[in-house]
Amino acid sequence: MPSGTTPRSGSAHAGSADPRLVDALLAVAMALAVAVVIAADVERTGRGGPAAYLFAAGFGALVLARRRAPRMLLWLTVLAIFAYYSFGLPPIGIALPAVAALYSAAERGHTRSAVLAGVVLTVVAAYARIDEGLPTAYVASYEFLTNVALVAAAIALGVSVRLRRETKAHQERLRALTALEQARAAENRVHAERMQIARDMHDVVGHAVSVIILHGNVAAEAVGRDDAEAARAVERVRAAAAATMRDLRATVKLLRTPGAGDDGHGAVGLAALPALERVAGEAGLATDFRVDADPADVDGAASAAGYRVVQEALTNVIRHAGATRVGVTVRLDDGELDIRIADDGRGRTDAPGGGGHGIAGMTERVTLLGGSLRARDGAEGGFEVHARLPARLRT
Repeated sequence: MPSGTTPRSGSAHAGSADPRLVDALLAVAMALAVAVVIAADVERTGRGGPAAYLFAAGFGALVLARRRAPRMLLWLTVLAIFAYYSFGLPPIGIALPAVAALYSAAERGHTRSAVLAGVVLTVVAAYARIDEGLPTAYVASYEFLTNVALVAAAIALGVSVRLRRETKAHQERLRALTALEQARAAENRVHAERMQIARDMHDVVGHAVSVIILHGNVAAEAVGRDDAEAARAVERVRAAAAATMRDLRATVKLLRTPGAGDDGHGAVGLAALPALERVAGEAGLATDFRVDADPADVDGAASAAGYRVVQEALTNVIRHAGATRVGVTVRLDDGELDIRIADDGRGRTDAPGGGGHGIAGMTERVTLLGGSLRARDGAEGGFEVHARLPARLRT
């Protein structure tokens, strides 16, 4: 069996072409290629006939099953090649009629079957040629190696196309998963911000509304019976409402203070501390900010956590402490970011609500980064928050 020439395979990945049209074109190409080889031999030797051309059409027709049943196509092609030569028809090689079947089986994931079929074809072809009387050295060094190379090329091409397709599908899945995780992370951030705002609004408004309701009831009961008491209750309601409005404005200012740019999307950090100092000053506090830490020497997560600790501590001072002065010290100490916020207010014991507002959130934020936070009454009065966390996070 002389070896045939492998035609260029029209890839199934032909852009957006209809797969059925691609397969039909491959079938026609296969039939024509085999028919041309047969015709050349008929012209040279004068032997052959309609049966050979029927086999050519059959080889082409088999290609139509390459997507639905690639393994069946493979073994039917092998049997058809053996049947073709059993009738003594003109030689067409083994690679030419088998190339589409070998490629399709490998491309569809049946690589072992393709390799087995290739081995069967090349070994049987070599044995048949030697049995015809050709020198063993010629068959082994030329025809056998040529057939092995062509069969291996068809299988390798199929495997390559399959791996490329699987890699692309894997990358698309990764992109989809990444997008999903990003969406979930964004939802979690939005939820966390909403919860923080809800807590802040509750802290600011809840106590004041209770006071307003209490004095409103007193005023309602005193009207017509003790107008002076009613007037005093109404004045307390007015004062409580005014104080609540001031606290609410200060809280909203703190929440809206951006860390990087006016759009609020940049990550906050130590570089944004001057903005917090301005807000505290506008709330009527005398401030003493001492920052002895270069933001470049602090990891982004630690810098953001430090900013949030200062922000929440100042928020508590403005709302609950009754303070007139607040000091903030931020420094680097032995590889750790040391943050201290101290005020001259009432302290934990005397503050409404026990002074615990926001402390749990600050502690959780710092602990997650491997640090620690203490919140306690100051030695000379007031309240103090002291946090330490690694400036460089370990990975």
